[in-house]
Amino acid sequence: MKALVCKELGLAEKLELAEDWAEPELGEHDVLIDVKAAGLNFPDVLIIQGKYQIQPELPFIPGGECSGVVEAVGAKVTRFKVGDKVLSMGATGAFCEKIAVNEHATFAMPKTLSFEQAAGISITYFTSYYALKQRANIQPGETLLVLGAAGGVGTTAIELGKLMGAKVIAAASSAEKLELCKQLGADEVINYNEVSLKDTVKELTGGKGVDVVYDPVGGDYAEPAIRSMGWNGRYLVIGFASGPIPKIPLNLTLLKGCSLVGVFWGRFTVEEPEQNRKNIGELWELFESGKISPVVTDSFPFDQYENAFNCLIERRARGKVIMTM
Repeated sequence: MKALVCKELGLAEKLELAEDWAEPELGEHDVLIDVKAAGLNFPDVLIIQGKYQIQPELPFIPGGECSGVVEAVGAKVTRFKVGDKVLSMGATGAFCEKIAVNEHATFAMPKTLSFEQAAGISITYFTSYYALKQRANIQPGETLLVLGAAGGVGTTAIELGKLMGAKVIAAASSAEKLELCKQLGADEVINYNEVSLKDTVKELTGGKGVDVVYDPVGGDYAEPAIRSMGWNGRYLVIGFASGPIPKIPLNLTLLKGCSLVGVFWGRFTVEEPEQNRKNIGELWELFESGKISPVVTDSFPFDQYENAFNCLIERRARGKVIMTM
């Protein structure tokens, strides 16, 4: 089968598109998925460089999420049958034509979504829902500042923040990205390449500051965002798409009376599986009722994988980056 293989650590130019990679073996609890589309995420960029917290042995197929059609099922599979449209998630293995996945890491596709939309929902929406519901406990009327707001997780944070009753301030690096944020329902927007993030937040909140910061970017924007927090604020540590991991002066948490809150959805699924399943059920209701709809504006054929990775690395993405098989 055709598969994107990491044989040497580095950026996308080090990857190899193999034409005759061995098909996966089907375990008794696995489903074999004929992959139609796969979602690209920042952890995929880290893992091919050897910089992620989970590192498989070389060679490996990267890719944490995909959608497709069930082609075969293991002897003890009870949740799916051949022909079902599904999506799946894991640490690696999705950037290929066929993948074998444990049935408990597989979900029926929401009926309202295309394969391209479904391929990109698990890591982004699952992360944002957990972040805003469990970690921030965001309340109606509170103010949410979303950094990197036009990216894969940022767009989901805008949608879900609005549904949870928050006033959403979206911060991104271009007018084009901010226009997308407004279309998704952001109440206010900030181009942090042109104006001071801290000063603009202060102005937009009448000096009060924001209740919740959703930060998948890190780097130079982290400290100004924390300085923009209100009393009892919660700063959600989602990731570090800009590269550097920020070093925060802890006296700010004392002065602001705010909390720095880590968001590791993968660990949450292990530590609190019942809450995770409940979250997923609630998200599926939102998808199928049309209250949320994944944004896919950057879709690439499989053989253009370098362009797909670079779209993410160079932070040009608006919504989710998807590769189609």
